[in-house]
Amino acid sequence: MAPVWYYEGLWCKVFPGRVDQRAIIADIPCLPGRAVTPLMGSIGIVEAAVGIWALSGKRPCLAAVVQTWLIVSFNAGGLIFAAGRFHEPGRLIITDLALIALIRLVAERRATTR
Repeated sequence: MAPVWYYEGLWCKVFPGRVDQRAIIADIPCLPGRAVTPLMGSIGIVEAAVGIWALSGKRPCLAAVVQTWLIVSFNAGGLIFAAGRFHEPGRLIITDLALIALIRLVAERRATTR
């Protein structure tokens, strides 16, 4: 799971940052334009930190809950505030469900091997 978090955090939001993700964040109501870049970078750093946590294997069930919460809240926010920017929202939801299932599977296996 760690590479997914590194990609989404570091590549898509920090270095160099994807234009489509910047546009989604910019669509958040009442968010000043000057706050888009710092917020995007902060989200990217948090996602990379979650990748480190996932790779560490520490507290796998809690890590799975946090990862699930992040995926659901980030993508729900995007779909609520920037729905027009998603060409295939159904694909996003299906991909998220598969990713969450994988997160749970990894967490359960790690929890039972300790």
